[in-house]
Amino acid sequence: MADLLVSGILSGDMRAVARAITRLENGEPEVDTLLTELFPHAGKALTIGITGAPGAGKSSLVDRLALHYRELGHRVGILAVDPSSPFTGGALLGDRIRMQDLASDEHVFIRSMATRGRMGGLSRGTADAATVLDAAGFDRILIETVGVGQDEVDIIKAADLSIVVLVPGMGDDIQAIKAGIMEIGDIFVINKAEREGVERTERELIALLEMAHRDDGWDPPIVRTVATRQLGIEPLARAIDQYAAHLRAAATTSRRPARRVEMARQRLLELLSERLLRQFVGHWPGPESLDQLAESLARREEAPWSAVERLLATRSTRSGPAVGHLGIAVPSIEVALQFWRDALGLDLKEVETVPDQGVRVAMLPVGTSRVELLEALQPDSPVGRFLERRGAGIHHLCLEVSDLPASLARLREAGVRLIDEEPRPGAGGALVAFVHPASTGGVLLELTQKGSH
Repeated sequence: MADLLVSGILSGDMRAVARAITRLENGEPEVDTLLTELFPHAGKALTIGITGAPGAGKSSLVDRLALHYRELGHRVGILAVDPSSPFTGGALLGDRIRMQDLASDEHVFIRSMATRGRMGGLSRGTADAATVLDAAGFDRILIETVGVGQDEVDIIKAADLSIVVLVPGMGDDIQAIKAGIMEIGDIFVINKAEREGVERTERELIALLEMAHRDDGWDPPIVRTVATRQLGIEPLARAIDQYAAHLRAAATTSRRPARRVEMARQRLLELLSERLLRQFVGHWPGPESLDQLAESLARREEAPWSAVERLLATRSTRSGPAVGHLGIAVPSIEVALQFWRDALGLDLKEVETVPDQGVRVAMLPVGTSRVELLEALQPDSPVGRFLERRGAGIHHLCLEVSDLPASLARLREAGVRLIDEEPRPGAGGALVAFVHPASTGGVLLELTQKGSH
């Protein structure tokens, strides 16, 4: 099914594009795989973000700009982010009746996306939806933010360039863009420019821009438009083309704009935060449900900060075993290091003697795990007898557990054959216990608990 969806998107099938974006909005588990497959086919479109205060005429501007691009032969994708219904979570303005002239054009894709409570002016899946449209061959993608306040700065994470739309005669005109919006504007549009006060608005904008500093060498232009009458759309399109050329020139040099790198960094952090949250909630660690915990906080029976700490601690103690190391029996550590350290390139952390087990241990970290080379101190030690019977090779697998006595108790209850009924000292200050190969399919299994003695 995923392969059919990918092929449909790459062929420009509108229904496949719509299905993919629906899955993105619903957070279905296979969307990461879908986006990974589409990513190599994206990167060709110019993504234009349009933001500004309510009533600025963003929708009209998007509509007219899209018509202009269609006249030039471009395929246009429009993502219009709307407020969410408090009951269904859907977009309140989902019908998009304001863009009826474009709705019947087979080379225009229009999608309303609900914020679903998210701040910053964008829907959760807006950037990913833009990737889908890009891979589907839409070379101009217009993203209209929700338009509900002064903090719609997330657009810089999803768009190649950001257009800030203002309207004269709405009180303190510039105040609407002081709180963060000023810093993200690559182009400023004064829409409804036939109104009184347009000169004052432009003077204030110029004054603010003169005080601002950009490290990419771009001076944001100011364009006057009357979108409903198609006035100023061509100058706006030229300004967009000029900024796109500026971006291409910067990409061919070693001086890539720091802002673009920061955008990519913020996008990575956003995706990581969402993934970790999904994993945490999907494997809820405590006996309480999220609703029960919320009720406890609402009754002020527990502070939210202590609740979070308790949840994290519970998550840690309930986490499953992790691979600790792979033990390899060798006749001589020094000879074995010629391969593992010198040829393969692993770092030797330390060599430790463990008299209780009659063995010398060389520890070579590999990621979060390690390889342990085991050399017998005496022929009659466990590793010595292993070498005599089988020769050099894999001796055991070690898993790290958070509570070794509890793990042994569970295994005993399950009828597992144990070599060690109780934990004993091991290398690195840990407690260890071994499980007999008869219960593990022929593998000697070591369980260990870090820092236990």
